[in-house]
Amino acid sequence: MKFLTFDYGNQTYYGVKVKREESAWILPKLFEDFGSDAGYPKTLLEGISTYNTLDFQEIVRKLVEKADRSGNADQYKAPFADIEFLAPVTPPNNVIAFGRNYKKHAEELDNEVESLYVFTKAATSLVGDEAVIPDHGEVTSALDYEGELGVVIGKRADRIESSMALDYIYGYTIINDITARDLQKKHLLPFLSKSLKGGCPMGPFIVTKDELPNPEQTSIVTKVNEEIRQDGSTSEMVLKLDELIAEVSKYVVLEPGDIIATGTPGGVGAGMTPPQFLKKGDEVRISINGIGTLTTYIGE
Repeated sequence: MKFLTFDYGNQTYYGVKVKREESAWILPKLFEDFGSDAGYPKTLLEGISTYNTLDFQEIVRKLVEKADRSGNADQYKAPFADIEFLAPVTPPNNVIAFGRNYKKHAEELDNEVESLYVFTKAATSLVGDEAVIPDHGEVTSALDYEGELGVVIGKRADRIESSMALDYIYGYTIINDITARDLQKKHLLPFLSKSLKGGCPMGPFIVTKDELPNPEQTSIVTKVNEEIRQDGSTSEMVLKLDELIAEVSKYVVLEPGDIIATGTPGGVGAGMTPPQFLKKGDEVRISINGIGTLTTYIGE
């Protein structure tokens, strides 16, 4: 299933993509009219936190079947053309991100490949698909992109073994780790350069892990104004998903809905000769096979 959160008709909803349609089932409406629990989850984060992945999927599947048979299915759908995509979830912790986890990316920025280089992005930097974000010209002249696979945690993880780590995954998403390269060099820590307003586009969906059975063998392609900049594969990750999750859980208690950005392949603007940073009017499209495409526009 592909879950999403969106604004529609002056309200915020969460939903699941309608099969073979560019629209979403509005899950709160389905719970209200076809569910049996008045205490149903009001947000996607509540759904992830309340149920395990398979149970939640089965509940949603049954609700969709009832809506489909109701004769009024369209009143429970929101066409993509009429919605504003939001970040699918706002995690309990900041977005946790791994840097230098692809050899080519580390090399293009003259960094050593790290076994553990971790930073966070403020949750307030999250935006959804098709968002227009500032160019932040007042603080940076080196705004850059990083296409990444995002891992969504499905249950509490506290000092877990790597052999069990994949069981803690709820699903996957796409992240654009927007970075102010000049600030990244200037500051001792990368938090500010990574947490600008709109600096963490995410989405458009959270794809449940059954729909992406080979997350470590999928492509990541980033285009800027239709020019391919990054053309990599998650198979290039230095630390694999089980290692990333287990390692973080040694230090941070991961909660359902937490997000881990797993690093970016080579091809960022800072690594080009000469560097090519983002500017007003640019369009960045990140596609991950099995998830979809995340589009971000650079505005004023």
